[in-house]
Amino acid sequence: MKSLIRLLGVLVSVAAAVIGGSSIPVLASEGDDAGHALFVQTNNPSGNAIAAYHRSSDGTLAYQASYSTGGLGGREAGAAADPLASQGSLVLAREGGLLLAVNAGSNTVSVFQVRGDRLRLNQVVWSGGQFPTGIAVHDDLVYVMDAGGQGSVSGYAIKGGRLQAIANSTRSLGLGGANPPFFLSAPAEVGFTPDGAHLVVTTKTHNTVDVFTVGDEGRLSAQPVSNAVSGVPFAFLFDRAGRLVLNYAGPSSLQTFVIAANGTITPAGAAVSDGQPALCWEIAARGFVYGGNAGGNDISQLRVNPDGSITLVNAIAASGIPGAIDMAQAGGRFLYAESEVSSSVHAFSIGSDGSLTAIQTVTVPDGSSLEGIATA
Repeated sequence: MKSLIRLLGVLVSVAAAVIGGSSIPVLASEGDDAGHALFVQTNNPSGNAIAAYHRSSDGTLAYQASYSTGGLGGREAGAAADPLASQGSLVLAREGGLLLAVNAGSNTVSVFQVRGDRLRLNQVVWSGGQFPTGIAVHDDLVYVMDAGGQGSVSGYAIKGGRLQAIANSTRSLGLGGANPPFFLSAPAEVGFTPDGAHLVVTTKTHNTVDVFTVGDEGRLSAQPVSNAVSGVPFAFLFDRAGRLVLNYAGPSSLQTFVIAANGTITPAGAAVSDGQPALCWEIAARGFVYGGNAGGNDISQLRVNPDGSITLVNAIAASGIPGAIDMAQAGGRFLYAESEVSSSVHAFSIGSDGSLTAIQTVTVPDGSSLEGIATA
């Protein structure tokens, strides 16, 4: 128990790792650099907003404006460097050109229309539960993850630039937490498998990867298949082979899994540590995976091999990022990492070998509670 408590102190600064290999899968969004914008969620408990930046061809950022979400940010209990303790709190929905943002402090989700580096607020809708911290999108289907209380996921359809709630779509996660939740008792991420057939949720308190089956009209199976893992499962993504790439915050490691049609998961390779404290967030770019290590103020670089095994390429690919947390990439050429500790975003160029070179650091207005980042 004492060792777990010590770990919690490190996890307060959690960061994430991203996987990838030159020969393996990367996120579907990689290579899409058309919008030339970057958006950062301030997550201010007094009034959430999205800071919009123009993204130049050399990867540098120029602040344009901040847009109120019409809701409130929030902070999970015990979280020092990562107030929402989740990945995916600000996401782009390519269907309709929308930006979706959680308002953890007011139990709502904001829907923005994206026009280059400008935003227009279309809608503020109830999240379906308490303290929303994550959003998953597949085509015109959206699921919002609520972290407060029992925790839940609720479904929406994208129609006419707005979210329309799907009746009887809310499913409990059975977490039995508080509102706001303790950051290690809250779920970490929600996401669809590449084919949209399953919805995946990682739960830190139960050490499980919960897999729901997506059925008719976007509704989920009544209960998920609850796959037991260990080490505080946090963020995940999928490689081109459709494998789940999952990180563990406890041992600061990354592992791949195959998800079967029935929702069970099977390891495709052994877990590999990045040698840094509390691997939590991850993003794929240029065939590599990059993870922000908040405890070490740095980013690690890993590769997923064709057979599903993982190779640590560079334990410290970039440093000097106080409490490095959430990340975004643009066109496989640039990587952007958030630092809630310093209210800033750190920009890097990505070399042909995946190496990172610092190009700029920008301060986010009113960003002392920031979490959530997306490129367009």
